[in-house]
Amino acid sequence: MKIATWNINSISVRLEQVLRWLQETQTEVLCLQETKCPDDKFPVFELKFCGYETAFIGEKSYNGVAIISRYPIEKVQYNLPDDTADASKRLISCVIKGVKIVNVYVPNGTELWSDKYHFKLDWLMRLREFLDSNFRKDEDVLLCGDFNIAPDERDVWSVEAWEGKLHFSKPERAALEHLKKWGFVDVFRRCNGDVKEFSWWNYRENAFAKNQGLRIDLIWTSESLAQKCTACWIDKRVRAWERPSDHVPVVAEFQV
Repeated sequence: MKIATWNINSISVRLEQVLRWLQETQTEVLCLQETKCPDDKFPVFELKFCGYETAFIGEKSYNGVAIISRYPIEKVQYNLPDDTADASKRLISCVIKGVKIVNVYVPNGTELWSDKYHFKLDWLMRLREFLDSNFRKDEDVLLCGDFNIAPDERDVWSVEAWEGKLHFSKPERAALEHLKKWGFVDVFRRCNGDVKEFSWWNYRENAFAKNQGLRIDLIWTSESLAQKCTACWIDKRVRAWERPSDHVPVVAEFQV
């Protein structure tokens, strides 16, 4: 089973790209972030016509997460359990073919030491508490999404350029590492070693052509599921498509 994550930066703008990519890759499960789409506008029928079920939670112009699947989507959780009704739409979890999937759009943080930066760190702590309370390490668990943090020096195009900046600051990386210590394996690293590849490039400064990016879109799994992972890769082709997202899909394949 192929499971992918992709910050699509508006499903309304890039639905045709999603449909094309699903057809070309035959991915069975796609987790999207930044759908920027209220629930009544989500393209349920277009995806159903192509053979996909959907689960989603969104809002106009900002945030939003969705799971698209060729298999039944069961036991859906929308947002963190203690979120209020007006909270940003940043998490959706479910069970597909026995795999517990958690799809997240981690807050950006906006500016170091701002209120939004502290909200980001707090949100990551709340996510860890959610995992501690609802998942077991001996289950097949997959956590994926746009984490808005590059885990380590292999995941930035230039350590000198990014050291101490948003998305690579020490508090962010420490919060991410605490989350990972729940018991997750970064399957991209397990499959590809120390290779330097990225999943996001700024729209400005010709960053994609220069390959000046970050790896902030991640697929982490429990050890039991990691042992079933046969490959994990970043599909950079789509960044060259017309009107692309600034992120590209990350795909992992499992024998489940």
